[in-house]
Amino acid sequence: MAKRIEVSGLNAYYGKTRAIEDISMTIEPRSVTAFIGPSGCGKSTFLRTLNRMHEVIPGARVEGKVLLDELDLYGSSVDPVAVRRVIGMVFQRPNPFPTMSIYENVVAGLKLNGVRRKAQLDEIVEKSLRGANLWNEVKDRLGRPGAGLSGGQQQRLCIARAIAVEPQVLLMDEPCSALDPISTLAIEDLIANLKDQYTIVIVTHNMQQAARVSDRTAFFNLAGPGKPGRMVEIDDTNKIFTKPSEKATEDYITGRFG
Repeated sequence: MAKRIEVSGLNAYYGKTRAIEDISMTIEPRSVTAFIGPSGCGKSTFLRTLNRMHEVIPGARVEGKVLLDELDLYGSSVDPVAVRRVIGMVFQRPNPFPTMSIYENVVAGLKLNGVRRKAQLDEIVEKSLRGANLWNEVKDRLGRPGAGLSGGQQQRLCIARAIAVEPQVLLMDEPCSALDPISTLAIEDLIANLKDQYTIVIVTHNMQQAARVSDRTAFFNLAGPGKPGRMVEIDDTNKIFTKPSEKATEDYITGRFG
């Protein structure tokens, strides 16, 4: 199910402003890749280019290639909606659909894809909630509003909703930034379990979190004041945090800037 992502020469723009420049990297399947770096250096923008969410913003555009295995995601015949079905996204703040029950939140994407048979939906709901390590907490109240859960539970509900449609890649944009330490630990444990099935990419400002959950880490920084963000280096997480190749990476990790 999990697939490799190959990015080459990627630039992203907001109107005439270039937000990130010339990014190339390989993201391996069944692994966790973390993006770290100071605010405003393009980490989240780059993340959104991987499932064509960037172009939803008026005036935004992308140059370069993003390959999912052999498929060019920005090819002229590729449907952006189809891309977002196979590359799921979990956002910074939990965003369950407020008028929907826990059950309805999980099946929302399935119904959009035409799945209607209740027995099939029931099976997927349980499987997805178990996959998000939430089933035992909510199995007796599936008809209650998803927005009534705690923050950490809501974020796991959003992860269940994302994996219900069986994506091949899961993107997470600072998924723990609004959560308490206990909920954060639950999400980190979940990420460790999910990487057996998915390619996972996570943006985080918490360097300890990157060190705990990721196999590879990419450090992003601004090319200079008023200039676009760029990727400084990417390597095995242990190497990035103990012996990075670039001085800028070492300076950021040791707290000299950022």
